[in-house]
Amino acid sequence: MTALESAGQRRLPAVHALLVHADCQPLIAQYGREQTTHAVRAVLDALRAAPAADVAPCAIIEQAGAAMARDNASHMRPLYNLTGTVLHTNLGRALLPDAAIAAVVDALRWPMNLEWDIDTGKRGDRDSLVEEQLLALTGAEAVTVVNNNAAAVLLLLATLATNKEVIVSRGELVEIGGAFRIPDIMSRAGAILKEVGSTNRTHLHDYGNAIGADTAMLMKVHCSNYAITGFTKAIELDELVPLARARGIPVAVDLGSGTLVDLERYGLPHETTVRETIAAGADLVTFSGDKLLGGPQCGIIAGRADLVAAIKKHPLKRALRVGKLTLAALEPVLNLYRAPDLLAERLTTLRLLTRPAGEMQALAATLLPQLQALLGADWSVTAEPMASQIGSGALPMNVLPSYGLAMRAANRQRGNPLGRLEQRLRALPRPVIGRVQDDALWLDLRCLEAPHLADFSAQLEQLSA
Repeated sequence: MTALESAGQRRLPAVHALLVHADCQPLIAQYGREQTTHAVRAVLDALRAAPAADVAPCAIIEQAGAAMARDNASHMRPLYNLTGTVLHTNLGRALLPDAAIAAVVDALRWPMNLEWDIDTGKRGDRDSLVEEQLLALTGAEAVTVVNNNAAAVLLLLATLATNKEVIVSRGELVEIGGAFRIPDIMSRAGAILKEVGSTNRTHLHDYGNAIGADTAMLMKVHCSNYAITGFTKAIELDELVPLARARGIPVAVDLGSGTLVDLERYGLPHETTVRETIAAGADLVTFSGDKLLGGPQCGIIAGRADLVAAIKKHPLKRALRVGKLTLAALEPVLNLYRAPDLLAERLTTLRLLTRPAGEMQALAATLLPQLQALLGADWSVTAEPMASQIGSGALPMNVLPSYGLAMRAANRQRGNPLGRLEQRLRALPRPVIGRVQDDALWLDLRCLEAPHLADFSAQLEQLSA
């Protein structure tokens, strides 16, 4: 150690002196003495490794406070979804309505009757909290709720098809986000996949010829995120159910998005509802809670009472069940469906999906001058029609007319200007997430509602820095 380093160390204040400093007291109150002590020591160690002139105590404390603020900041941050995909899996899918948010806050603050029957004073069944609403909305005999739709499919197969065959059309062996594949989930559940038909065409006799002594069920899977067009044929439930009944085996349907209402009523393309699927003869239907239903992440199994009862007794049910926060959020969402005439106003997902393009066009006209001024002559900002999509595998071939802002590099800029601009937007206090396509950065305004416009506009000012 050199004389200079030794002198540099002696010029630094002691830890205990910094901890009693007036500027340090708010940090101790917020982060605790132990964490503050570690942060102060870390700053002092860094200064000793690079000795310099005297460092004021307030500067050392300020550095320690900044380090603790970074360490304690939430990794999950609110952001603006301007991708044009309403139910964006990577961004959390459905936004909850106010009634569900309030119910979750209560569940966070108070003990709840999660598995306690208040009338009898005895242990209850957590599914009963939402059973009445789900039975009314789906027409099913019984329901149960698990963590997500993948869990619902896994539990269904593990209960009813372990070491037995499940017959599925090759055209329905889907892979969705996160490399979730129907063949893989069947393997994990202990079921034996039996493929029938071809990729583009499957006939009724393909199912009939495949049924044997080891067949547990026939299964249909919603084609999420893609569509097969052209020379195609698929067997619908009205044909498949009579075959299954004649052979004495159940039909299960992985419906995926799981809409509970006819979307055509609200000006959207038709998506098969859970009720329609049950009415067509499906013995079991699985679907998601955080897609078109507009609720929290969960998976719902609806169908025959005897089959659901068996599923609820399986040991995996306890591992895959939902907690009080999920049920607290799900119940008020389901209650909104009691007033279908008000649903498009109160259910956040449906409100976003049904916004007229004119609303987004008006927002684009408001924001364009500000954004153009902030970005300057290096960029051309235009208001343009866009095409939003529902997302999460729902109606993959359908788009929703929308409007937004497109930013293109006006001058030749080195490197990747669109990437740099995208990064600047992501670096804002509330990150702005758009999409890069066709040599432009697109901000689809479908998911930016008027109450948030002022805050959104205010933080854009930081782009000029």
